[in-house]
Amino acid sequence: MSTNSRRDFLKRSVFGLAGVGITPYFLSSVQPLSAQASSDRLRMGCIGVGSMGKGDASEFSSLVDVVAVCDVDTKHLEEAQNHSNIGRKGADGKKITPEGYKDYRKILERNDIDVVSIVTVDHWHTKIAIEALMAGKHVFCQKPLTLTIEENQLIRAAAKKYGKVFQVGTQQRSEKERFMTAILMVQKKLLGDIKRIVVHIDGSPACPPIPDADVPTELDWEMWQGQTPVVKYIATKEKITRWGNWAKNSRTHYEYRWWYEYSGGKFTDWGAHHIDIALWAIDQIGEGQGPIRFNPLLAEHPVPFKDGYPTETNRYNTSHKFNIECQFENGIVMNVVSNSPDGNGILFEGTKGKIHVSRGRIKGKPFEEIGGKLTPKGGSVSYRDMPELQKVLPEEDYIKLYKGKPYEGHKRNFIRCIREGGLPVSDVYSHLQTMNTCHLCAIAARLGREIKWNPKTEKTDDSQSQSFLAREQRKGYEIPRVS
Repeated sequence: MSTNSRRDFLKRSVFGLAGVGITPYFLSSVQPLSAQASSDRLRMGCIGVGSMGKGDASEFSSLVDVVAVCDVDTKHLEEAQNHSNIGRKGADGKKITPEGYKDYRKILERNDIDVVSIVTVDHWHTKIAIEALMAGKHVFCQKPLTLTIEENQLIRAAAKKYGKVFQVGTQQRSEKERFMTAILMVQKKLLGDIKRIVVHIDGSPACPPIPDADVPTELDWEMWQGQTPVVKYIATKEKITRWGNWAKNSRTHYEYRWWYEYSGGKFTDWGAHHIDIALWAIDQIGEGQGPIRFNPLLAEHPVPFKDGYPTETNRYNTSHKFNIECQFENGIVMNVVSNSPDGNGILFEGTKGKIHVSRGRIKGKPFEEIGGKLTPKGGSVSYRDMPELQKVLPEEDYIKLYKGKPYEGHKRNFIRCIREGGLPVSDVYSHLQTMNTCHLCAIAARLGREIKWNPKTEKTDDSQSQSFLAREQRKGYEIPRVS
């Protein structure tokens, strides 16, 4: 297939996305998406190839041809180019190294690239995603998708206008034995009417004062800061090697999550996963849905705050201890907490019983009553090994959660949607509703008081909290506004 005919096919394949209110229902047999001829494979550019970005690029390489990689850190860039699993194979079967760029716009300019993967720091997600849509690319972007509620609105407008396939990297939506099963149990009323939910997402870390440091020669610190205010580079000399080799405390590489300037702490880091599952289970992920009140029963930060802003600039500032009570119009109460007796995960309490779901397992009497089982070590048993549960929750229920697509891996679902049409399992629109809740929890914690929210108008009821819904963007790094 020629490049032109391939791109014509890709344009036709997403005809159904223009009308976002209607989700096309495709019931497809599982096809080996990695088995296309090289001339028929999608071509991807990967923007952001740090630890998570390299992992995503490596996984995508079995499904598409990764022809370009980009990072503002040349060390990450070189590691991705030299990675044995990132790239494409030539006619002789040998790996062809992807082109490397420091400026993501070079990838968006390439007409031979069909799709992009965005795994940058959080405050760059929205700008790159919108510009990718404008350039005609399909988008895979890691969570959390946005930095502010205004960014939610900007991405929603762009996604509706350009109609490309947009998958968010919230892979818990593709975990069958745990999160998908818990969602089906709630939606099929196996717990009765849900009254309370506890979402345990842990708290952000604290740290001692971080000293000024020289910017690493491999890092473009100016570009990294993007829309955020220019500040000094700070980092400790001590290194950690959890998923790479970076400063134990700093403003960059993984540690950026603990600064409100760049992220939302655990509210957006783990909240993008667990709050998302909770809202999906109780059918509160559509436009105009979500909590109407956010009350911080507990909200502590590792540095002093005044009027919602940290008064120190050299220590992590996102909340490390919190309990945000989120009230829904239908009476359900959801507590987003940093600590709970059940541990990290989601507790659903209904009139017929309760279950707790985490990345390791589901526990609770209602789960056992439908044939749910755990391994001797307390982990999840495979769906295929729970025949009694299959009678209550048949395969077609999971296909329905997958919007009519066959149940398969998160990234495979994305590629299938590009080829066949339809919304992916973690579609951009529902994720933006989750991000509204995540951001409002953070704002309530920062202000230390209740916030009232109108999910239909997407406004709060007072000027101070309303001022936190958007941020001024540094000149030269403004996010495009699509009408």
